[in-house]
Amino acid sequence: MSARGRYARILRTPHVVPLMVAALLARLPIGIDSIAIVLFLRERTGSYATAGIVSAALALGGGAGAPLSGRLIDRFGHRRVLVPLALVHGGGLALLVGLALLDAPVALLLPVALVGGAAIPPISATMRPLWSPMLDGDAELLPAAYALDSITIELVFTIGPLLTALATALLSPAAALGLAVVLVIGGTLAFTALPPSRAWVPDPARAGHGRLGALTSPGLRTLVLATLPLGFCFGAVEVTLPAFSEDMATRAWAGVLLAVWALGSAAGGIVYGARADRLPLAPTYVRLAALLPLTFVPLAAAPSLAAMVPLCVLAGVAIAPLAASGNQLVGDVAPAGRLTEAYTWLVTAIVVGLSVGNAVAGVLVEAADWRVSFLVGAACGAIGSVLAFTRRGTLAPAAVA
Repeated sequence: MSARGRYARILRTPHVVPLMVAALLARLPIGIDSIAIVLFLRERTGSYATAGIVSAALALGGGAGAPLSGRLIDRFGHRRVLVPLALVHGGGLALLVGLALLDAPVALLLPVALVGGAAIPPISATMRPLWSPMLDGDAELLPAAYALDSITIELVFTIGPLLTALATALLSPAAALGLAVVLVIGGTLAFTALPPSRAWVPDPARAGHGRLGALTSPGLRTLVLATLPLGFCFGAVEVTLPAFSEDMATRAWAGVLLAVWALGSAAGGIVYGARADRLPLAPTYVRLAALLPLTFVPLAAAPSLAAMVPLCVLAGVAIAPLAASGNQLVGDVAPAGRLTEAYTWLVTAIVVGLSVGNAVAGVLVEAADWRVSFLVGAACGAIGSVLAFTRRGTLAPAAVA
């Protein structure tokens, strides 16, 4: 079957398009929250430091809370967990705005941001287990479906900042956060009302509640360990591209370069999904993990903005394929009854890696320069490659505990 036919079959499957649209809407706040909080708190407090700390608290709360949310979903189902989480997250954003308007101290904003972040509904982790039943377990279509999901994530990080910029330009940063509240609640309600979500039934008897939960799987531990340093690599690039842009011309170009980076990832995801069914899953993941840091090295040699554009495309091409193959592997190695929680651990690994990468890159850019920061990010990403290679034996389904 051609790539076009494969994607067409997926999109013609009953409920797929409405579910993808609802999931996109519910996930858009992920691409809005951080930048809108930074813009809003910078406007209210005059301090980027305060804005950055509160934004980081929201992100770290999301990373810390995701596995617990996933475990609850595995035990109680979608609607009973996702809707309350959406309400708490939306309420947290609204409370954050209200407190800032009242000139509340940072000490009060931080716990609100942490709780609000911890309540971000894990829509991505909830969506991924639905692909197999929707597609009747079709092994030819599943890799392309995971690729589509990875491309949707790139749309979140492309459309979200654009909506933030538009809302800020027309109204204010607070309006962007208000939009995020509407999207997370409305999107989550729509997602949980659709038949695939309603049909998903948890298995409380098999859902793990031990200390390690889904991490009892050696394969999942491998994926998490490999993802942490790769997340660091992504976080370093997020901070270093603005520094490069400022050095070459103006910081405003950073948004363009980040969007090009995301488009490169989306393009890579489309190509991967078109042929993934013919590739051995675990070896492909290991090869992509080895390739990805290598695509970041040329960024350090960019002589101009014009040259950086194709280099950003190159740095993006392996991201969505790696995410798609990693997410498909989670389905193979996750312990029975713990699938949603298993998917959330990759989210946590990415968030933690991103946060550390952001912080370290900021120090490197000021202490050395943007070239060093790019190279350190790529070197750290290579650690993930080594971990994926040395622990590749755990990625077979038989390795599940």
